Amino acid sequence: MQIINNPNKASWSEVLKRPTQTVGDIEGIVAQIFKAVSERGDEAIKEFTNKFDDVVLESHVVTPSEIEKAVQQVPKKLQNAIRLAKANIEVFHKAQKTSRIEVETTQGVTCWQEKRPIQKVGLYIPGGTAPLFSTVLMLAVPAQIAGCKAIVLCSPPNKQGELAPEILFAAQLCGVTKIIKVGGIQAIAGLTFGTKTIPQVYKIFGPGNQFVTVAKQIATKYGVAIDMPAGPSELLVVADQYANAAYVASDLLSQAEHGTDSQVLLVSTSKQLIYAVSVEVEKQLEALPRKAIAEKAINNSKLIYVEHDAMALEMIDEYGPEHFIICCKNEKLYVDGITNAGSIFIGDYTPESAGDYASGTNHTLPTNGFSKAYSGVNLDSFLKHMTFQKITKAGLLNIGETIELMAEAEGLHAHKNAVSIRLKDLKR
Repeated sequence: MQIINNPNKASWSEVLKRPTQTVGDIEGIVAQIFKAVSERGDEAIKEFTNKFDDVVLESHVVTPSEIEKAVQQVPKKLQNAIRLAKANIEVFHKAQKTSRIEVETTQGVTCWQEKRPIQKVGLYIPGGTAPLFSTVLMLAVPAQIAGCKAIVLCSPPNKQGELAPEILFAAQLCGVTKIIKVGGIQAIAGLTFGTKTIPQVYKIFGPGNQFVTVAKQIATKYGVAIDMPAGPSELLVVADQYANAAYVASDLLSQAEHGTDSQVLLVSTSKQLIYAVSVEVEKQLEALPRKAIAEKAINNSKLIYVEHDAMALEMIDEYGPEHFIICCKNEKLYVDGITNAGSIFIGDYTPESAGDYASGTNHTLPTNGFSKAYSGVNLDSFLKHMTFQKITKAGLLNIGETIELMAEAEGLHAHKNAVSIRLKDLKR
């Protein structure tokens, strides 16, 4: 890992640069695949699955017998672990429910807000080198709690044309209504336009590589909403001289093993800790089965020394990490001061892995600095906030003239007339 000592503020944007391609680099490829899927539907899906996943499928839809077989393949201990994680995720997301809000803004004018589920949602579950069945829990559990009617899951098949048994087990456990063996840009295109086998949805959720991230952004051009631009995983740890170097190194590597385009950063006020973490990273890296992947991600990563906590906090806020771990004696400064981060982990015994799997918070989070404006997935992500109002005769008499004056001042006379015609009747 590259060690950077006390970088001046002018260089922060370069120091904190992410190892990702721009939308422009990928958009051309996405556009070609979107065009093909919109014009040729399942035929194009089949071709791209063959091209990118190296498998020819007669049907992309997972059958009940495939699900039954998959459930038998998942060890009971892992099934129980998945059920426990699901229970914790349910507890946290059910607690996010809010009741109807109603208020009389003025006499005779009642306004209220209610939440209604998004009817059709698409869940993208990455496959590749690490099929993320935990992401099924993170997306399907709140979708089910929200009351979404159609929950469509897409995930890339392996070379045998199958999905990981754990993905299928988690999907049936969480009420997914349809499972499709398709990944990458073509999956997002299918959910966007709809095909004979892939239902069109109103909103697409889920992380993915840079191509999937850009595909989701392009989907919004066709009227489909997305949760957020969630791309390659990233983690930033802030630690001082009191932190445990082995713990810090293990957290950095836990994110580095996600993919070669992942990025992990350590920001520290202690040069001694930076050195100790650097040694620990090399030591722990040797024991990882996914060493080759983690090693490439580590090459994109940095150990940054800064002189004091205030500067560290400012730099971290500028970066806006997806995951942010605080291992400092002065943790309150960071907990109270951070404004840009997807999910925050506090103290020596709160590894980021807990949030990835079983603590209850959601692990689908904004990356690439989007935490400055986006939240991670939560129950409200699957709900629409709808407002209602009912005005009595007395209420319209109370606010009618105000509406007339404002509408006339804006030059919208039909707006004014919609009130005036009623007031005329009321004042007879």
